Amino acid sequence: MPDLLITLFIWVIPVLFAITLHEAAHGWIASKFGDHTARMMGRVTLNPVKHIDPVGTILVPAVLLMMPAVGFIFGWAKPVPINFNALRSPKSGMIWVALAGPGANLIMAIGWLLIAILSINMNIPIMLKMAGAGIFINILLAVFNLLPIPPLDGSRVISALLPNPLAYRYNQLEQYGFFILIGLMYFGGFNYIVWPIVGLVLSWMSILSPFDLFDLMNFVFS
Repeated sequence: MPDLLITLFIWVIPVLFAITLHEAAHGWIASKFGDHTARMMGRVTLNPVKHIDPVGTILVPAVLLMMPAVGFIFGWAKPVPINFNALRSPKSGMIWVALAGPGANLIMAIGWLLIAILSINMNIPIMLKMAGAGIFINILLAVFNLLPIPPLDGSRVISALLPNPLAYRYNQLEQYGFFILIGLMYFGGFNYIVWPIVGLVLSWMSILSPFDLFDLMNFVFS
């Protein structure tokens, strides 16, 4: 099997579920707090097809996979529609809905860790690489989405904690959010903010693991 096809095989399932279940988690928690918009639109589901964005879920991750020099995989799914005014408690509900996506990613990272342990015991290297990819992409998405830059999940938490007048001004940054993120990546913000936190989470997870997750990451990207 050509190297590119092997790489796609290793990454496609972890990336697909990391992105789509992140969105499904937002909708599921929103429904628990009173907003059933996502559920009525069929978005509270484990079926990734319902969440796929042709560009963000397929094209962008595929292009990044074919560009090893970039050094990371990134993508997005169709945002789950949330009506924060329909939440029983808009402020606290917003916080829980926002944290649901990154929380789902961290749970999936632990799930992939269990698969990695199983893969070592069964001596299946390609499954081990897929599990390592799953750990990496889920931690990366959790950390990235918690950045306090609108419209990322971290900004929703900050907005809910601010007084309404300040929250309104803060939310106005959303129209510039994409450009702020591009600037952050261009000027090396990932190196100073995202990657150190990803490394810290990997260190914590290594405590739960019978092997060093940094060695696993080296194996995944080798």
